[in-house]
Amino acid sequence: MLKQRIITAVILAPLAIAGFIFLEGGGFALFVGAIVVLGAWEWARLAGETSQKGRVVYALVVGLFMVGLYRDAWPAQYLLIPALVWWMVALVLISRYPKGRGLWAGSMISQLFGLFVLLPAWYGLVWLRALDNGLWLILAVLILVWAADVGAYVAGKTWGSRKLLPRVSPGKTVEGLIGGLVFTQLLALLALLYLGWNPVALLLGLATAAIVVLFSIVGDLTESLFKREQGLKDSSSLLPGHGGVLDRIDSLTAAVPVFALCWIVIGERLA
Repeated sequence: MLKQRIITAVILAPLAIAGFIFLEGGGFALFVGAIVVLGAWEWARLAGETSQKGRVVYALVVGLFMVGLYRDAWPAQYLLIPALVWWMVALVLISRYPKGRGLWAGSMISQLFGLFVLLPAWYGLVWLRALDNGLWLILAVLILVWAADVGAYVAGKTWGSRKLLPRVSPGKTVEGLIGGLVFTQLLALLALLYLGWNPVALLLGLATAAIVVLFSIVGDLTESLFKREQGLKDSSSLLPGHGGVLDRIDSLTAAVPVFALCWIVIGERLA
């Protein structure tokens, strides 16, 4: 398993880095869109679609939505605000699970949820990349999510005792959540002090970092909920040793649109 993980990471990591750095415009949208289409194929399974044909059709539909959104160049907030609403709904779903599951489990509603998970994340990345400092903004949200994972893992392993949402994800603890939040706040504070941000911008930046990290946890737990509902350990086996695409980007599906929306609201004050 470890060998598979290493080989997969060695092959995919340089491709992902190159795609984010060197691609712009339509090329970047296509690059990220290909990843999202694979995620859509997996989501159909998490939503209860059992046939391969149905999963492929769902992925194609998501791909067509992306083509339409890119061609028509919708204002970002048209997707990001509904995404924020969705992730608040998702927070309710994961906090109440298994209560209320009869309203959405294994139904077309679950497939609709997938559109709110995948499309705003794709559009948020495309929108951010088009900004003058877009690459740095994308790097910032990636570092926040990765650092939150590291902080949560270390704190959970060291002090974890109280389960966060055991019905959804038995391995996550309250201490892990706090550890991830504290670690990312420290990193953000150091970075913003280095950049010389004034006190108001500093506070806004720290608040944004906290909000993004908290929503990234909701994204992670949401995928865990749908996997648990279908009795799955991984979203697929597309990435040997790493599970599926959604297993790698679940936190980002929530973090990216929330980060992009925060930048729209307060970006000028932070710049």
